[in-house]
Amino acid sequence: MQVIDILELHNNKTLTSLLISLLLTVALSSCGELSEEQSKKVDQALKDSLTSTTETWNMNMRIVENGMKKVRLQGSYAATYANNDQNETHIKGPIKIQVFDSTGTVKTHVFSNRAVYQSKKAIFEFYGNVRVNTSDNRHLESEYLKWQQDDNKISTPKFVIITTPTDSIAGTGFEGNSNLTNYTIKEPKGRVIVN
Repeated sequence: MQVIDILELHNNKTLTSLLISLLLTVALSSCGELSEEQSKKVDQALKDSLTSTTETWNMNMRIVENGMKKVRLQGSYAATYANNDQNETHIKGPIKIQVFDSTGTVKTHVFSNRAVYQSKKAIFEFYGNVRVNTSDNRHLESEYLKWQQDDNKISTPKFVIITTPTDSIAGTGFEGNSNLTNYTIKEPKGRVIVN
């Protein structure tokens, strides 16, 4: 037989290579093209799985908008996790933040044990021994505080103490502006002395 004669002329390596090539050709020709919808799903799955991580020690971050300094943040360590949907930085403390007004003057200082910054949403979350001090001698203390930069709003569902030059108040649940001039405490607690 002619085919057997040809195969007998080649060594085992050639025969093995030929069989593998034949099997690959058959396997690849049996695969169809992905539909556009399937391609999009594969692309999205790949994008979701692609997360980059950056680590920084002795962090010193500045947030600038339209050429103006808005925030300066210092921390001992930061890890930034980024993908298409989010960009989140986890910062270990002690955390020190300076918030600047439109003239470039520091208007507020924030301190905490750790923080999370979501840059796409412009949201800071502060955890552990949170203290806020404003330039007009107003103070806030809590274990957790959320700061929405775009709205200039701060809030916490936790216990909070606010001290101003004229009074102090404490309670659970707080919403207000970052300079502590307009705020609401949902469940106030304490004593009031009336003369």
